[in-house]
Amino acid sequence: MRKPENPFLISGYHSPDYFCDRKNETTQLLSNIQNGQNVTLTSVRRIGKTGLIKHLFYNLPTGWKSVYLDILATENLQGFLNMLTTAILNAVPEKESLGKKIWTFVKSMRPVFSFDPLTNLPQATFELRQADTEMHISSIMQFLEKQDFNIVIAIDEFQQITRYPEKNIDAWLRSVIQHMTNVRFIFAGSQQHIINEMFSLPSGPFYRSTAVLGIGKIDMREYRDFIAGWFRIHGRSVSGEIINDMLLWSCLHTYYVQVICNRVFAAGQKKITDSVWKEEAYKLLKEQENIFFNYRSMLTNPQWQLMKAVAHEGVVSAPTSKDFISRYKLGSPSTVLRSLKSLIKNELLYSAFTTEGTVYYSIYDILLRRWTESIPFS
Repeated sequence: MRKPENPFLISGYHSPDYFCDRKNETTQLLSNIQNGQNVTLTSVRRIGKTGLIKHLFYNLPTGWKSVYLDILATENLQGFLNMLTTAILNAVPEKESLGKKIWTFVKSMRPVFSFDPLTNLPQATFELRQADTEMHISSIMQFLEKQDFNIVIAIDEFQQITRYPEKNIDAWLRSVIQHMTNVRFIFAGSQQHIINEMFSLPSGPFYRSTAVLGIGKIDMREYRDFIAGWFRIHGRSVSGEIINDMLLWSCLHTYYVQVICNRVFAAGQKKITDSVWKEEAYKLLKEQENIFFNYRSMLTNPQWQLMKAVAHEGVVSAPTSKDFISRYKLGSPSTVLRSLKSLIKNELLYSAFTTEGTVYYSIYDILLRRWTESIPFS
């Protein structure tokens, strides 16, 4: 692959040189997969979950095959079948002997083939009844299980299957894959409360069926060295203090770290000063401002006031406490609780746990948080 002109990637995966840290997570994933254990991978959105999966694929032993599919856009089991089949077709080139074998098998199921207008990659779609859809998915799994190579299938945003109109899809899928030994699965999700219910509750069909790996933020020193190294390689000068400021501004949230570094690098300055990176940060927020205004117009006043309060705090552990409510004049605890539930449902806020096990709330989108915190309370 051609080397990226900008080393701070904000989409896709190139190679380990452009991937920061995650050594422990990669080692754990490899160990689980090679020792026959499926894995549940959880994190908040844009923390680097997909990048880690692609990094794992890069480091798989020789002869292993990998398939990645993001099912967030699927609405039903047939959409899942279409996405799975398409991902398998694109995982192995048709010109290879294995690719020919896979294409022959898929063609036997009589899908409709088309090509993505942007990537020109093949797509497969089916029009089937639910029973036939289930049969096709089972057939694909059986076909893969019989091959003379190991395969890893990573299903991103796996919690989406709970929204399918078909009933008990999680239980049915568990029954399909539970005895497979040649195929390993990574179930990844960003809605942690749903993923936890699926894999941690005794009543769930996936209860204790996988190893669980939570993905947190990259160590600040590791990220600082990674950023400094790439600026240095390209003949740019940036101090550790300025890198620290960029990391803190982006809350060490992988996607937003990459975005601000990408923009600062693209600015082309040989010496990165405080004004250079802050100018790029300001531009980022201004570019998103119309979207943020739209968010604000969609919220009720109590919801918006709570959003502002959380933005100013950064992280809130006790949103219904007397101190927090009085500091930002948020009304009654019941009003705050209603607003909190609505903001979480609409994925503007998320909840997670500290290392000590304390629940906290924060804003999903770091750019939205930085824009919102700039608005003073009246």
